[in-house]
Amino acid sequence: MFLADPVERPQHEGLEARIADAIAPTIEHMGYELVRVQVSGKERPVVQIMADRADDAPFRVEDCEAISHAIGAVLDVEDPIKGEWTLEVSSAGIDRPLTRAKDWNRYAGHVAQLELMVPFDGRKRFRGIALGADAETARLRLEDGTEASFPRGNIRRAKLVLTDELIAATANPKQEN
Repeated sequence: MFLADPVERPQHEGLEARIADAIAPTIEHMGYELVRVQVSGKERPVVQIMADRADDAPFRVEDCEAISHAIGAVLDVEDPIKGEWTLEVSSAGIDRPLTRAKDWNRYAGHVAQLELMVPFDGRKRFRGIALGADAETARLRLEDGTEASFPRGNIRRAKLVLTDELIAATANPKQEN
């Protein structure tokens, strides 16, 4: 497998970071990229893994199965969660989370929303047109036409907003670039 650039991994904290660190090398070796790890629930936690194909081909059910089998074995050995838990593997979907600079840049020009951990100008939630990102900062053109930059380390969550334009672009991915 050929990777032109080193794989940028999404930022996680705590348990999610430990899980991401444990599984990322396995899925990268298989030709996938980690988009997000999310753990929810208390009684029987659900470990949700979102991934993309590194070759940008469409993500299929067979991809979910392959990842699930491989990382299930890794997590059984690492045992990051005591007791019973459930593993869910999925694609990022159309209204995907924006967790890496690559995602912000690939979907520049589409509507996105983000939530900050620490308020900026008295607000935590913003919506606008994604303008791209680098390692430190993500940029949006806000609905009032102004441009704003947000430290990526302060972004709690960011995702694309489902629009007709996004649907059209993902239906014809070659027209996107």
